[in-house]
Amino acid sequence: MADAGSQQAELQCAQDARWMRRALELARRSKAVSSPNPAVGCVLVQDGAVVGEGFHDYDRKDHAEVAALKQAGESARGATAYVTLEPCCHTGRTGPCTEALIQGGVARVVVATGDPNPEVNGKGLERLRGAGIAVKCGEGGDEGRELNDAFAGFIRTSQPFVTLKAGVSLDGRIAPGQGVARRKEPYFITGAESRNDVQRMRHEHDVLLTGIRTVLADDPRLTDRTGLPRRRPLLRVVLDSELQLPLDSKLVKTANEDVLVFCTGAPAPRVAALEARGVRVESLRSRVPGRVPIGEVLRRLAEMQMISVMIEAGGQVAASALQDECVDKLVLYYAPVMLGNGALPLMEKLGMQRLRVSRVSTAQFGPDVRWTGYVRDPWDAEIFAS
Repeated sequence: MADAGSQQAELQCAQDARWMRRALELARRSKAVSSPNPAVGCVLVQDGAVVGEGFHDYDRKDHAEVAALKQAGESARGATAYVTLEPCCHTGRTGPCTEALIQGGVARVVVATGDPNPEVNGKGLERLRGAGIAVKCGEGGDEGRELNDAFAGFIRTSQPFVTLKAGVSLDGRIAPGQGVARRKEPYFITGAESRNDVQRMRHEHDVLLTGIRTVLADDPRLTDRTGLPRRRPLLRVVLDSELQLPLDSKLVKTANEDVLVFCTGAPAPRVAALEARGVRVESLRSRVPGRVPIGEVLRRLAEMQMISVMIEAGGQVAASALQDECVDKLVLYYAPVMLGNGALPLMEKLGMQRLRVSRVSTAQFGPDVRWTGYVRDPWDAEIFAS
């Protein structure tokens, strides 16, 4: 009997892992259409078969659980719900998902991670248990939390979650030196596989931020070229203290109210010329001449309900962001090349003594290695309801 019970438990664990993987796949589809809400996927399983599934789409309002329940109908009764984030138990734009699951007759709920929202954390699972529903938490937890790093950071700090991304040579360089002649276009250290992964990252962010020196040197478009649906256009932000952004740059030519330039003062005719071309311009006060305060930029983006920012910039902006303690996560793509001492460094004049990084991981993309680490982990140990 003990062996039979053990086998049954192993089978249940395998089934839980299988269906949570599907729920996480759905949550990934939710990433660019759910902001500023969390990305959530849900699968309802009855007798080993899917009877309903869904993911959260902000504009459609229904949370993932409700979308799955609507699809399942009466087949939800007695089913197991696999949800990537703890079901909410409060009323916001919609009613509580806990009540929807209870009313739908679900018998068991498997959750990847607790909700970082203090209004929900732990309370959602407590409500389900109180209604007699069996609850398991932690299946796929690492991936479930990573999917909602931005939401966790934003709901707890009211600031966007900032990822600093760069393609780097083995000797820590990001581009050839100024003496090396090259065309005015992006210089790629990494291979196509890494660049495809960067496009995935762009798709999952609300904002892509760079500095004017990168724009002048590379003339990038900074667009999301995945072709996948997103709720809001990727907001392309340029730090440009003196408003040097060329009117014939690719950013300006492709602007459609999705390019925002922060400066520290500029002539009115220059501002008008950019705004006439669909570029938004905002001026901020700065304590340091010639430098746009990144912290103030992030506060302004938070007011716009932008919860995730990816920085793709040169060494000056990268160093400033780290020095000002604005970076939450580092993603570095190391290519198997060395550019030498004359090349531009990843960090320019980094005025800090030590930086400790946690939750380090690596992955291979063609010949390149992606290195990921957290400067600040948005998930507290208490945000893991059990």
